[in-house]
Amino acid sequence: MQIRTLLAGSAMLAVLAGCATGTQQAASPQTPATAEQAAVYEGTLPCRNCAGIDITVALRGDEQASDAERTFKLDAAYREHPQNPPDEHYEGQWDVLSGTATDPDATVYELTPDGEGQVYYFLKLDPDTLELVDPQKRRFQNGEALRLTREQGQAAQ
Repeated sequence: MQIRTLLAGSAMLAVLAGCATGTQQAASPQTPATAEQAAVYEGTLPCRNCAGIDITVALRGDEQASDAERTFKLDAAYREHPQNPPDEHYEGQWDVLSGTATDPDATVYELTPDGEGQVYYFLKLDPDTLELVDPQKRRFQNGEALRLTREQGQAAQ
């Protein structure tokens, strides 16, 4: 489990460094997630030592749901990494944080995994786009490369 934490930390450092660009996938509008349906977001984050980190985040519940109803699954897979690290999978709770230093009306999702693993922060740009931000809820200079877009017509299991 320590290697996963190390890999997750390394991935975050690569993202923070902004040393590469990622690709995005197109999304189309979808209704908000209910307790039974999850909003699924996908994208590819930059990676210092590989061709990118494919990320899928499934958020179950909505912003008004109780803490117990707001759960997430996060899967990360490294493309063409020389050390072939295993895919990562985290599950846990997500919370809604209000405001950032530059936008008091902004919404940030805080994803806290059960057990070990790093906490992820995503700024909600619109209903179909999340952007990875730092723990102080600040956007990165390469923010466009750190976006996940909502998957069309699918619910997480």
